Amino acid sequence: MIATQKKQGLLTASLSTQLRQFFFSQEGIRDAIETGTPKQLEYLDKLLGRELQRRAETRKSRMVQHAGFPNIKSIDDYDFSHTRFPALMSKDDVLSLNFITQKRTLIFYGICGSGKTMFSVALGIMACNQGYKVKFMTMSQLIARLEKARSEGFLERTLLELKKLDLLIIDEWGYCQISREDAQLLFRVIADSYETKALIVTTNLPFSEWGKLMTDEQLATAIIDRLVHYGHLIDTGSKDWRLENSLMRDQVVKNYREKEPK
Repeated sequence: MIATQKKQGLLTASLSTQLRQFFFSQEGIRDAIETGTPKQLEYLDKLLGRELQRRAETRKSRMVQHAGFPNIKSIDDYDFSHTRFPALMSKDDVLSLNFITQKRTLIFYGICGSGKTMFSVALGIMACNQGYKVKFMTMSQLIARLEKARSEGFLERTLLELKKLDLLIIDEWGYCQISREDAQLLFRVIADSYETKALIVTTNLPFSEWGKLMTDEQLATAIIDRLVHYGHLIDTGSKDWRLENSLMRDQVVKNYREKEPK
């Protein structure tokens, strides 16, 4: 008898929770629980549970699609053997995604092909699956979007949309030089993100080269200052995984060796 009452109590609590998620009124919830038979309530509980699960999966897929990832990557496929984490941000800290709620910045630094983009995409997808609002853009894509918004008169709206994100991933930072005007736009994004959301930046350039990238040392310094204050530098290493797994690897290595001075 006690076991049956306990089971009924758990069923009632589960059903009440799920009905609230479908925006049933308190009166409607009481009516369902008081008039439904145990079998009816059990069936309704399972039906609502399956529907909520379907909606959750659809929402995750929509968030991943909206984030703009170039491909789908799993953190299970990432090789951490050459990745070095700082003392205050361990691998477990990163994978827990606590840096998002703490509004921290992760800077992935390493050579081309060292896995910076894959790591950032995998973390971004994990974040989407946990309900965080994420956007992935290369630096050139972000600049192009800001330029277009400025020229068409909706820059402030675009900046507000970016500010509302939980995580902004800026990939390929430093692969192309930008004008001072574009650097000012980029500064606004970084300044708006400071202490308000998490950032992931991937780059193959040391901080000392960022001034040349932006043609303005002071602006570069201001951006670096905001990134590093709550930031953690993660070294993805000097191994080119793309070359390592390339179908042309043997040919490329042979050409390099032939060009070496005797």
